Amino acid sequence: MNSKALYLRLLRYVIPYWRMFALAILAIIVTAISDPVLAALIQPLLDGGFVENDPSTIELMPIFLMSLILIKGLSMLASTVGMTWVASHLVTDLRTAMFDKILTLPTSEFDKTSSGVLLSKVTYDVSRVMAAATEALVILIRDSLAVIGLLAWMFYLNWMLSLIVFSTVPPIILIIYFVSKKLRGMNTGIQDAMGDMTRVLEEAIGGHKLVKVFGGHEYEQNRFQVASHEVRHLEIKTQMTSGFSVFIVQMLTASALGIIIYIAALQSASNNITVGGFVSLFTAMGMLFSPVKRLTKVNDKLQQGLAAAQSVFNLIDKTSEPDVDSSPESSKEGKANLKTLPKPEKENIAQLSGELTFQHLDFAYEEQTTRALQDICLTIQTGETIAIVGASGSGKTTLANLIPRFYAITNGQVFVDTIHINDIPLKSLRANIALVSQEVVLFNDTVAANIAYGAMANASKEQIIAAAEAAYAMEFIQKMPAGLETVIGERGVKLSGGQRQRLAIARALLKDTPILILDEATSALDTQSEHQVQASLNQLKQGRTTIIIAHRLSTIAQADRIIVMEKGRIVEMGQHAQLLEKQGIYYKLYQTQANYKD
Repeated sequence: MNSKALYLRLLRYVIPYWRMFALAILAIIVTAISDPVLAALIQPLLDGGFVENDPSTIELMPIFLMSLILIKGLSMLASTVGMTWVASHLVTDLRTAMFDKILTLPTSEFDKTSSGVLLSKVTYDVSRVMAAATEALVILIRDSLAVIGLLAWMFYLNWMLSLIVFSTVPPIILIIYFVSKKLRGMNTGIQDAMGDMTRVLEEAIGGHKLVKVFGGHEYEQNRFQVASHEVRHLEIKTQMTSGFSVFIVQMLTASALGIIIYIAALQSASNNITVGGFVSLFTAMGMLFSPVKRLTKVNDKLQQGLAAAQSVFNLIDKTSEPDVDSSPESSKEGKANLKTLPKPEKENIAQLSGELTFQHLDFAYEEQTTRALQDICLTIQTGETIAIVGASGSGKTTLANLIPRFYAITNGQVFVDTIHINDIPLKSLRANIALVSQEVVLFNDTVAANIAYGAMANASKEQIIAAAEAAYAMEFIQKMPAGLETVIGERGVKLSGGQRQRLAIARALLKDTPILILDEATSALDTQSEHQVQASLNQLKQGRTTIIIAHRLSTIAQADRIIVMEKGRIVEMGQHAQLLEKQGIYYKLYQTQANYKD
């Protein structure tokens, strides 16, 4: 995307605030015009006041000069506040659009892009866009007009002296440039608010699977908007304070200057018009240095801003995870077994029963030639508990991740209740799935909010307590300072591993879905915590289609069936006793763990 296209796209974000934007541009133009007008006023002031000693000039010119500087100060204040207001809303809109896109990105994007890169885009890159939209734009308009006006006035007064004056400009600008590189401005007013916003963003990115499955999209949007609006508020407040300080300094300077000129004019006598012309020329020269210096550096800000805008729009333009696949390939196999769902009703699909069918399923991660799953054929009956075991990298978690459509199927078919999984809207599909993983995702919120997360936010206190009791969590919750209203810290840092796991189980119990995925739910726990959590899991599994991914084979002995995977394939299947009797891969895994315990 070229520079023109980027600016035009940014302009579309400005359109909702065009009135304030137009007011700010008008104020910038007034500020730019005031510089050459001020230089021009010096000539009649000196000639009429000091040379001719004209009483009316002596009385009126300081008033004109003060009025001009007052107008300039007010216009600078208006332009600063106006541009900051527009830019802050622009930044908030961009950040909201980026955050909304992040929440809808497919899981494969999170595999390719680190959370640090995403955080940098939403914070640092957007800030650079703001710099280009405010500082660079103001410099281009204000200083360009000021330079043109001052040059025109200087040449009008004396073109030859003007050329001599111009010969001194390059070395002065060079000196100022090197000095300015050693100076750094620091802005700490928004650091705390920015930290809060980054925390919310990081939690949402880290828990993106849970956000998707538990319908936390709107909840995370609201949390992020609150934090982002606080950043915007502090940015506007900081810039307004800066603008007022500049205005006050200019007014004090103008007052002192007006008094000095008035007194000096009363005591002065002039000889001819060249005195006023010379001083006016010299004044214009002095006023020319600052805008020229800023214009020499504006290209860096523009290029940084454009590069940041490109990065921002690249994220916003990423493809969201598909909802319903309309391609004929998604359901061309087994089409006779599909239930036809009228399109208007797809968003309101009835609750699924939980039957899962995998037909010749293959899957490979992006940019990888080796298939993670190969020719998976499996049917899981409603209410059946299936355990999937195998060495690391055998494809256990990958298979489970295809059920809530964290990844798109490469080849083959997956059906839920004989409906092709791609024909079920994501919201409906994930509303029928609960997930409890090894790495429990908890937010810096209350216990109740973590249990009744996302789409369950309206659950009653009684329902939350019932879920917590079923998960054997109320015992430790009641001992907390505020019970269910206790804030548990970032990622539940105030809780033990077993307590965090039981909160995750309570969340799944509250959701009460027909399909349950337990991904290494007890592997990181000690023996005592594992027994406590296992009791919660036994309660959770009742009446649900349950897929258990486990390394500890002792926890899955009671599963209806055990699936053994190796290199992406199903190599063994059966009940615990049957697989031990076969003395195959499962038997070896079981003996290895038994010997390790001994």
